[in-house]
Amino acid sequence: MGVCDENKFLITPRYMSILRLDKVTKRFKDHLAVDEVSFEVEQGTIFGMLGPNGAGKTTTIRIITTIMGPDSGQVYFQGELLNKKHPSLMGYLPEERGLYKRMKVGAHLIYLAQLRGLSVADATRKCKEMLDRFEALDWWNKKIEELSKGMQQKIQFIATIVHDPVLIILDEPFTGLDPINSSMIQDEIFRLRDKGTTIIFSTHRMEQVEEMCENIILINQGKNILQGNVKEIRNKYKEHLYKISYSGDLPKQFTDGLELVKSEDHTATFRIPNQGTPNVLLQYLINSGCQIHSFHEILPSINEIFIRQVKGISHE
Repeated sequence: MGVCDENKFLITPRYMSILRLDKVTKRFKDHLAVDEVSFEVEQGTIFGMLGPNGAGKTTTIRIITTIMGPDSGQVYFQGELLNKKHPSLMGYLPEERGLYKRMKVGAHLIYLAQLRGLSVADATRKCKEMLDRFEALDWWNKKIEELSKGMQQKIQFIATIVHDPVLIILDEPFTGLDPINSSMIQDEIFRLRDKGTTIIFSTHRMEQVEEMCENIILINQGKNILQGNVKEIRNKYKEHLYKISYSGDLPKQFTDGLELVKSEDHTATFRIPNQGTPNVLLQYLINSGCQIHSFHEILPSINEIFIRQVKGISHE
């Protein structure tokens, strides 16, 4: 059973699906932007939506936020067919930012919060709380145009989350931010997740995907070509490579299918055959008199998997 928060919004239990797309398709004249894309997003998780430029990510997001409708397929939100009441439960930070540059920060945030259903009093209180959390309360009476791009980015992020949405969609949220402010936004995303908010995170920064996302979908040419748990995907595409640092000399020859891939400056990379185990390599090196200082498996990064999958589908 779901429970209701103070605004009587239905919240699904953690790890149940809050969003589900079923064979969603969208065409613009002769261009098939989204081609039967299907995926689910679990509540209370950070979900990565990846893909090259023009892959169909933005069109998919616009369908989820009801900016446009699909030509076919269904979208379900909290177990219901997506409808006009659901966007009020979402927060959307688009890649193309939009703030009224001549408005003052405080008035602007209150205005946007009111559009999301907050009273003036609640909007004022929440906006000041958020600005204080982001060390920006002294910007209250500054005009948007007086702020740097990074500062404007923080204001738009606050506007996206001020109404406590149950689903937040962030399209390249770290653009224009320095490392300190990036860390501040990242910490807030984790805080929101920990209290049960669901975040869809669209980005080209793969290192952040590995650090932040639990599950991902990779869209290319309008199609879903890869999805699943980040750790499971990296394990699925591993090449049985292991890196060691050592002292002494490596053996001249290797048996049991062990392959020396690379060796320099007392570090070496080995490939172990599929049926082999890391213990076989370790035992072989130890028996040879080599002193092992560190040993770890090399898993492919999400960026490497991303490039491999995109290139693979584009050459089919």
